[in-house]
Amino acid sequence: PRDFPWRLLPSPATSMRALAIATSVTLAAAMECLKSEEPMQLTFKMPFVNRSDLQPRVPPSRCTVLHNGVVWSGEADEAHTSRRAFRGALVLRGNRIAAVIEAGEALPTEIDGIACAAVDLHGRAVIPGMVEGHAHTGFEDIAAMTDPGDTPPEEGVLIGLLNAGRLLEAGFTSAFSAAGVRPRQDPVTRNWINAGRAPGPRLLAASPEITATGNLGDGSVMHQHRDSFGLVADGADEVRAAVRRCLREGADTIKINIGGDLVPISKLSEERDDMLPAYSEAEVRAAVEEAHMRQKRVAAHCRGSADVRMALAVGVDVIYHLDFVHKDSALLDALAAARDHIFVGPAVGLMAALAPSLPDVQLLLDAQAKTYSALRTRGLRVVVGGDYGFRVTPQGTNANDLLLFQRHFGYSPEEALVAATRHGGALMRLPVGQLRPGWLADLLVVEGRPWEDSTPLLANLTDDGSVSTRRIAAIMQDGHFVRNQL
Repeated sequence: PRDFPWRLLPSPATSMRALAIATSVTLAAAMECLKSEEPMQLTFKMPFVNRSDLQPRVPPSRCTVLHNGVVWSGEADEAHTSRRAFRGALVLRGNRIAAVIEAGEALPTEIDGIACAAVDLHGRAVIPGMVEGHAHTGFEDIAAMTDPGDTPPEEGVLIGLLNAGRLLEAGFTSAFSAAGVRPRQDPVTRNWINAGRAPGPRLLAASPEITATGNLGDGSVMHQHRDSFGLVADGADEVRAAVRRCLREGADTIKINIGGDLVPISKLSEERDDMLPAYSEAEVRAAVEEAHMRQKRVAAHCRGSADVRMALAVGVDVIYHLDFVHKDSALLDALAAARDHIFVGPAVGLMAALAPSLPDVQLLLDAQAKTYSALRTRGLRVVVGGDYGFRVTPQGTNANDLLLFQRHFGYSPEEALVAATRHGGALMRLPVGQLRPGWLADLLVVEGRPWEDSTPLLANLTDDGSVSTRRIAAIMQDGHFVRNQL
């Protein structure tokens, strides 16, 4: 256009002179590098690299002996009960457990010429680090299900990092995510933790909740644009595309809402105590096929019996909630038959917090209690955690699940601790959740005996938002003390 200020643009001659100067400077720098006797190193920094492993912070040669403690290893005997606790010590080499020693055995003073540092536990208990089996690091002070989608993505990333730190402070050294708020929120949180830029548990990052139109996670409306925390996909082809996009963005696992409360909780009654699926079997199968093709797992939100039956039929790996399957003995038996291939988790914390003031939620909690009491006797691998980050379930208080398992499902304190450690470690598919030679040195040093009384593991939030766990004296992750009050 005639009125454009062409005179402000550099002339072609000026542009060519600038290019020549830049080229000369670059060549001069390269010649200086060639003259140097030092080998030239080129570093390419990739800002969006997905880091799948925690970067080690402890030299592999370092030796530490944790002695004068009571060791609860979390191991199982042939009857699938926990190994009894014993007085003893742990020998750590780098980020691994080198040996588990019972009292009376000689403690090493050095390994391969490297002196071992001795740490006296003064009779405290040492247990595996806990595993959050249904984490939502992007959830913070949620009062309505539209809150996560309304949170801007920039704040969402910061919230994820903040809550990951709270989980670690609360004794959860690993976490299996049950959905991020946006496709990159969980992977970014995982990447920063693994790079050592932020504290947090070993995190398996999840996709957002892939959901059907109008189902849990779809907060959109037709008359105005509104972001949802769910990723809406209808039909098998859209579901496939959603899974592919999430895996492209770095998700370790896929979350899909097979059910997801399409029948509102407010319509539940003693006569109508079930919920309907929101997806067809073909849609769910598409998600599972795409994920499994890429060696990734699928977790599913399933409250009703039809949801759970569908999840089993298509090969879902992790099934959450399962509230209304208690009356279907054939389905309970089918779950038991699949117990070596699946994990289940109730996410009881939110229901238990809401039930006293909401009679409809009390119906759901009562159904869940019947289901998990039945599953407990069938030997399924049940994991703790889930749906923390609501206003009534603050992040960092996730260990409340251990008491809730006892109160509502009939677990013993030790059975609840197994769910929080051994079962969680198996869910992570990492050598965590048990104190065994060769396994990663993720552990807690605790006042009391948490396999007899869970209260030493409980936490609360202080006024400044930090996590207070007064009876967890030390937290070690990857052989490194992230808290040491011994």
